[in-house]
Amino acid sequence: MTATIAPTDANELRARFDAELTAFLDRQDPDWPDGAPRGVFTTLHRFVLAGGKRLRPLFCYWGWRAAGGPDSTPIVTAAAALELFHAFALIHDDILDGSDRRRGEPSVHRIFADLHTRSSWRGDPEAYGRNTALLCGDLCAAWSDQMFHECGLDAESVHRGYAVFSLMRTEVIAGEYLDLVSGVGGGSVASALTVIRMKAARYTVTRPLQIGATLAGASSELVDALAEFGDPLGDAFQLRDDVLGVFGDPAVTGKSILDDLREGKATVMMALARDAADRAQSARLRELFGNPDLDAEGAAELREIIESTGARTTIEQMIQVRTDAALAALAQTTVTPESRAALTALAAQAVDRHH
Repeated sequence: MTATIAPTDANELRARFDAELTAFLDRQDPDWPDGAPRGVFTTLHRFVLAGGKRLRPLFCYWGWRAAGGPDSTPIVTAAAALELFHAFALIHDDILDGSDRRRGEPSVHRIFADLHTRSSWRGDPEAYGRNTALLCGDLCAAWSDQMFHECGLDAESVHRGYAVFSLMRTEVIAGEYLDLVSGVGGGSVASALTVIRMKAARYTVTRPLQIGATLAGASSELVDALAEFGDPLGDAFQLRDDVLGVFGDPAVTGKSILDDLREGKATVMMALARDAADRAQSARLRELFGNPDLDAEGAAELREIIESTGARTTIEQMIQVRTDAALAALAQTTVTPESRAALTALAAQAVDRHH
């Protein structure tokens, strides 16, 4: 996959998103309630600004540009607001998944659980960590809403974009619930594909694109066309994420490769492995997958089963098919040459990655 846009362009945009996020968070500082401990504020400030690919703001920005919107600070601010919503989703997702690492650092609930332990406070450190992290996530969601509405675009434009923003929020929460249901059910390939479409694919690519385009007053035809590009690309993004969750390098991904296996995460890859496993492999999958005490040796055996059943190869094929479909749809979409080049580059970043 080739791209005709310089990688530094995306890096420059990331820097602008971070500058707007920093400015917004700094404006919240004086309004922090007197007497309230500042641990939540300082932890969120660090968490929001510490790394991240900024894919959602990037897709939002280029959705705006694809619809003919000019480069400006208001669209950078509106796009950056999606990163605050992403922070909410990550914090809550880590609680639901029991993940103790995020971006190479302790997850938010782990930070507060450890604080409780170090401080020798009364009660359960784990419950304190989870409850405080829930509040942190809720605050990020509220801040995202505020930042989006204060972006500087006119009220009519914000109102248009906010309709898609609201749809995205509903889909993410519904997708999280479907993920929970899949985890206690059969975990079929079809159900796993439904989860990634609602929980991750549209939230990562399609809705940010459509938010940006809608803010710019795009036609319904363009908004629909962006979904033809965004849906399969978002699926490919999440399928890659699931592969990295099991086969990635923790030093690069910033997350343990044991988490998804211990949790018994109902991914497409695991559903494929179960469908293709022989009797002996099926027995071992039942014993090992979803075992909270799974060790490195057991995880290695699971990875060997996934490979030998052909599940990983099938996932790679699915990623390629969906990426090709996305790029074919983009080629048929009437957008500016600059935005087409940028979206092609973003597609490569979303799929051809190691973290």
